[in-house]
Formats: sequence, structure tokens, C-alpha cells
Amino acid sequence: MSVTAAAQPAVPDMPPEASPRETPATEAGWDAGPVEGADDLGLVDEFMGPAEAQSELRQVAVAVAQHGARLDRALVELVPEFSRSYLQQLLSQGLVSLNGRPVTKAATRVKAGESVVIEMRPTLQSQAFRPESLPINVVYEDEHLLVINKPAGLVVHPAPGNWAGTLLNGLLARDEKAHLVPRAGIVHRLDKDTSGLMVVARDRATMDTLVRMIAERSVHRQYLALAHRPWMGPRNRTVQAPIGRDPRNRLRMAVVNLDSHAGKPARTDVKYLEGNDLGCWVECTLHTGRTHQIRVHMASLGHPLVADVLYGGGVAAGMARQALHAYRLSFAHPVSGQALEFHAPLPDDMRQALAEWGLGYNPP
Repeated sequence: MSVTAAAQPAVPDMPPEASPRETPATEAGWDAGPVEGADDLGLVDEFMGPAEAQSELRQVAVAVAQHGARLDRALVELVPEFSRSYLQQLLSQGLVSLNGRPVTKAATRVKAGESVVIEMRPTLQSQAFRPESLPINVVYEDEHLLVINKPAGLVVHPAPGNWAGTLLNGLLARDEKAHLVPRAGIVHRLDKDTSGLMVVARDRATMDTLVRMIAERSVHRQYLALAHRPWMGPRNRTVQAPIGRDPRNRLRMAVVNLDSHAGKPARTDVKYLEGNDLGCWVECTLHTGRTHQIRVHMASLGHPLVADVLYGGGVAAGMARQALHAYRLSFAHPVSGQALEFHAPLPDDMRQALAEWGLGYNPP
């Protein structure tokens, strides 16, 4: 099956994006693991006053599947919409009761049928996991998954500085099944200012399979990018350069030497499509999914993306965000095995930028 996405709807102004964090693969955008922070989600510093919100008591019963499990691990399955770190902090604050008695030890073993009461103290994080009606451009949908075309400007997951107005909030409002899976079924991310295709799971089994497929690199994704400077070198280039936190600026990622800095191997294939004296139009194929991978690798080639100020790009061609679009996504359906392929049309701002530079757009 091959599907072409419809044009993206206009999106209202979003709050500023949070600073990059030490989480797997945002960008370029694939994050196959949890997106929890550590200390930045603490209860102590982020309690909301009684005028803003009130505590919620949540009562659940330990299922047979959780019999004998540690309490903290059982909680993650019993209330999957909240992160493990948040639930562990509720435990440490004495806000979890087991059979009517407060429990503070995460290692406490639970038994099937026991009653667990959780006092959901309203922190900024807990308030973030609330349904909000947002426009979501759904390209494909079945009972197991969604494929969406994310517009630039939309933050994927709540984080410090962006506790509302995210894709996760929109998914919770759109789909009741999103409340039953961690992170509303989000298995990977795109940067706030990167547009394009994402897959979202609608049940836990599909989510686990998609996470495994991403880790095994059997989910294929390609991007289109507009970059500064005339193209240098052969038409097809492979960048194999490890990426880690920039030792000179912790807000950035960088190509690093693994002998002296922490990082992970990364590979991007870059295909030159068209260009002139102003810059170049390229297709990027990911083989790994490190944070800001395409942006870092293109900058390492001497071709930072247009308007990607963090990595050396300048505002040009009318672009107000990095000129990067996830235009193609393909994978085997995790349940049926059917081959799926999706294409997202180029957003208007990138199409206009190409025209301003005198470059044409012919889909690769």
C-alpha cells in the first residue's frame, strides 16, 4: 500500500521548544524508548497550588499479570499514561497506598487482587497528560496504528517548557485507545521544527513491535532538506560519523571521537538532487536515529540546513525554521505484515524557499 498525505492544516502558534535533552533520537527524529527526564519532573519543585488544581485519587486492582512484581513496575502498567520517574516520586512522597496502608518502598511485592490507591498530585508533568483538541493530519489509520503528517511548530511530547499543546495531548483527545498505552502510543519523535511523517501505535503489542522494528532498522524513513552552499563532492555521499553531546555546548549535538567522548555510531546517506550558487537540495536516508542526526551530519559536510541556527545555518529563502521534512516512511505492518509506504507533500514554506532560490521540486 502506498499513500500520499494531504496538505497540512495551519497550526496555531505553539510554545517555545524545550532545550535538547539526553534522550534517544529525536530528530532526525526517531526515539524508540521512553522520553522521561530525570530530575526535571520532580514533585517538590513543581507542585501546583490548590487554586490551580486538586489531587486526584486513582484506585486500581493488581492484575494476575502483575502478581509478584515490584510495586513501582506494577504501577507503570496500572497507570501507563504516567512516567516511571513520576510514579516513583509519588511513592517516595507516601502518596501510594497498598490495601489501605501507605507504601514508600518501590521494591514492595504486590499480589493479584490487592487494592492500590494513588494520590495523583497535580504537578506540571501530571497536568501535561491531558486531552487537548488539536488538528492532527492523519494519513492512515487502522485498529492498530496511525500515520500522521506532523506540521512544523508542533512539539511531540510534553517536556519542561512545553507542558501543553503537544501531539501527545492531541492524541489523547482524539483516540480513547491512546489512554491505554504509554506516551499515547508515540514510539519516535520529530523535532518541533521538523515536519513530516510519524507512526503512532494504538495498542501495547503494536507499540512493542514498532519499537523493536525501529531498533532493528526495518522502519525506513527519508527526508528532504535545503542546505547552504553549493554542493561539494560526489552526488551520493555516506556519512558515517558518531554523534554525542557537544563537549563545548551541551545544548547541541556534534560529531565526536568515541575514544574521548561519549556518543553512538550514526549513518546518513545523502543524495544531491539539485542546487546552485546559493545552496543545495538533498535527500537524506537514515540508517540510525540519533538526536539531530541529519542536522549534525549535514553541518559536518559543510552544508548546514537553511535556518538551522543551532548548527550554523542562517535565515534565508524566507525559512523561519530548519528546512527539513520527513517525506517518506515505509515499513511492514506490525500485525498483518502488509508492506506500507507513505509520502507527505512538501510544506508550503519549503516549496516557496525552493522557488526563491530558483530550484524546482520534483519528488525523488
